[in-house]
Amino acid sequence: MERKDFLRTLGAGAALVITFPCLGGCSTDDGNDGNIVTTPTNVDFTIDLTSAEAVKLTNNGGFILKNLVVVVRNLEGDFIAASQICSHKQFDQVRFDSRDGGTFHCNVHAPAGSRFSQDGTPLVTPNNSTPRALKIYNTELNGDILRVFE
Repeated sequence: MERKDFLRTLGAGAALVITFPCLGGCSTDDGNDGNIVTTPTNVDFTIDLTSAEAVKLTNNGGFILKNLVVVVRNLEGDFIAASQICSHKQFDQVRFDSRDGGTFHCNVHAPAGSRFSQDGTPLVTPNNSTPRALKIYNTELNGDILRVFE
């Protein structure tokens, strides 16, 4: 094989290697950094509020992620737990936003994303999709132990 033919072959291969990932990125898929999973069921776990895992729950507006659940200490100091799985397209990207009184949000479809009130009621859904409530779990505080359950 002559050098010119080798470089031409190499150029076509390199173009394919560079182009293939770009084509995937331009697809209509909902690509994101999260995973598509189902909303957790049979939820029943505890969090020791004096532990290192719970340090973000010491301040109002803080939250942690545990067992696909977002556990929040809202702005009033109450504990709320919601599914980390967005009801819009089942991505595990629901977080708590303490701005505007505190709402749950999923930014997979940014900039609009899905937004939910603290009781799970949909406030904003992307592309005017059919709104479904975000799953909210029960919480019970006993001393320094917070129980999250259905």
